[in-house]
Amino acid sequence: MKKILALLVAIVSFSCSNAQKTAFTKETLSENLVTLDGSEVTFKSILEKHKGKTIVLEFWASWCGDCVKAMPKIKELQANNPDVVYVFLSCDKTADKWKEGIEKHELKGEHFLIKDGQKGSFGKSIDLDWIPRYIIVNKKGGISLYRAIETDFELIQKTLKEGR
Repeated sequence: MKKILALLVAIVSFSCSNAQKTAFTKETLSENLVTLDGSEVTFKSILEKHKGKTIVLEFWASWCGDCVKAMPKIKELQANNPDVVYVFLSCDKTADKWKEGIEKHELKGEHFLIKDGQKGSFGKSIDLDWIPRYIIVNKKGGISLYRAIETDFELIQKTLKEGR
């Protein structure tokens, strides 16, 4: 009986951890990210700057093979949805590698570096267990799509078209 109860608790815990979130936590919003010029801004200020617009957040790194493989898809998404704001949040370990990756892959959008990488406090606060990872913030500031990866571009496109 104890084994069944433990299994049930584990399943419920796993299900909840992968649940669709509709808003960012205060901790997430207060996290500082690095700008291209080396200054820092809060995640909240990035979102507030684009209030009233749909935002696609892409979490990536220059060393990530799946991220590089998905770049043509994000460029196609940008071409098909020019009214959407694209914010790239890098998990690179150094600013030099991050900036080289932006230039090499000709990424158009806003760029920020996560100071403590994928496994740090910001990554933990958004359950960043895989990159590339996409989150869609709707025009009302809520989260329309919380967990999408490079194989989910049809879902990403559908979410953008529905304007949720």
